[in-house]
Amino acid sequence: MVEWIIKGGLTGYDEALAFMEARVAAILAGEADELVWLVEHPPLYTAGTSAKSADLLEARFPVHSAGRGGQYTYHGPGQRVVYVMLDLNRRGRDVRAFVTRLEAWVIDALSRFNLKGELREGRVGVWIARPDKPPLPDGSAREDKIAAIGVKLRRWVSFHGIAINVEPDLGHYAGIVPCGISGHGVTSLVDLGLPVGMADLDLALKDSFPAHFG
Repeated sequence: MVEWIIKGGLTGYDEALAFMEARVAAILAGEADELVWLVEHPPLYTAGTSAKSADLLEARFPVHSAGRGGQYTYHGPGQRVVYVMLDLNRRGRDVRAFVTRLEAWVIDALSRFNLKGELREGRVGVWIARPDKPPLPDGSAREDKIAAIGVKLRRWVSFHGIAINVEPDLGHYAGIVPCGISGHGVTSLVDLGLPVGMADLDLALKDSFPAHFG
């Protein structure tokens, strides 16, 4: 059984890390169910295990060492952070397949709003084509990221997870090179003109979850 918890208000990052650590330990001990935990954070930057110091352009907000895979990312109000604590001992010990399923889950959820999320070789996260915007200086089409993914495993139980932009302040990304990728931007559901709230996204995520994780 997978438990779902939607936490109201803004959750401090250190509080979130402590909660995930405790829950993963409980799952490993057979004392708790798997969990999908939905939160929002106050404005902050997190640095993954591959973060490069040069990609922190301006420390506008607190910077936290996340311990997850990936580089720098932003969290803040209006962004749904989906912390996924699943036992891959029972779901297949394959990290790449797990990340692929997370990506497919996000794309499926976005499709509920008639939005086409896409993957790009060599670029992490879920991307949205932007034919409505001018091409990049090299002539290539503009694409904006709408969701970031970064996970960590402990004895094959996952934590950390996904961040999906609903209506954050996109200007807050200017302090970092998001996920180490320059030349492309970031977007959100509201930035794309969709009248979607956090509760709408939560419902789409929950409805689409069984198709990818049973």
